[in-house]
Amino acid sequence: MVRPHLPLNALKAFEASARHLSFTRAAIELAVTQAAVSHQVKSLEERLGSTLFRRLPRGLALTDEGQALLPTLRDSFDRIAGVLEQFEGGHVREVLNVGVVGTFAVGWLIERLPAFQRAHPFIDLRLSTNNNRVDIAAEGLDFAIRFGDGAWHSTEAERLFAAPLSVLCIPEIAERLAQPQDLHGETLLRSYRADEWPSWFAAAGIAAPTVKGPIFDSSRTMVEAAILGAGVALAPPLMFQRQLAAGAIQQPFEIFVTHGCYWLTWLKSSAPTPAMRAFQAWILAASLPYSDAAEAS
Repeated sequence: MVRPHLPLNALKAFEASARHLSFTRAAIELAVTQAAVSHQVKSLEERLGSTLFRRLPRGLALTDEGQALLPTLRDSFDRIAGVLEQFEGGHVREVLNVGVVGTFAVGWLIERLPAFQRAHPFIDLRLSTNNNRVDIAAEGLDFAIRFGDGAWHSTEAERLFAAPLSVLCIPEIAERLAQPQDLHGETLLRSYRADEWPSWFAAAGIAAPTVKGPIFDSSRTMVEAAILGAGVALAPPLMFQRQLAAGAIQQPFEIFVTHGCYWLTWLKSSAPTPAMRAFQAWILAASLPYSDAAEAS
């Protein structure tokens, strides 16, 4: 068997030299002498019966044999390093991959993550954001937090809270809006859900105008456009509390319409890990007050 006799020091010396194309820089990384690295690589070449580097006046160049060996070694050392990095204070850090719709991530989740990390220091939480289109299996996610009605194929879903929509705009526009009818003269920014503005005008008790404003794939970018004066957004004020508190935008009317909720979702086929159970319990507890507030709206 080869495994009990793997020349690990020689393989490390080769991999570092191949990355740097220099014995000297490899020696600095490995905290040994340049002569030691050169000796280890030479012993590996003799063992394999192949030349792995062409020695050049200014550095090294990989031979075909070296090119063939490097990817496997680099991947193996990266994987070993990744596993070792999970250990901290005698505990294993468990990786948890969560995909989050961008508006929820920036508007609600991120400011609460320090509390989660304090409560669960050995969970290595990794977030990726999306515009509500996500494939849990293909992206290797444990959870996806998304907006909608809770019905996604092959997916379990637990409701977090609703996100009622209301009018948001810059103060200069808000001054012109004494009543909902005044919106008829403004540029109305749209999401890809065509029924949102008609529903809001119906809740206001007036007919909806023809909406021709730009279409955005997230509330986050829509409100950013509104802050820059591009028009009036219809978005969840709950997700833009910092902007409202700073006066960057205003909510001129206390009229809301609900078109969905935020949900914690995961594959039905997934076996819950301890990290998944911890995150699920934490986010449900953290979202409970907002669920009650959204219902009151």
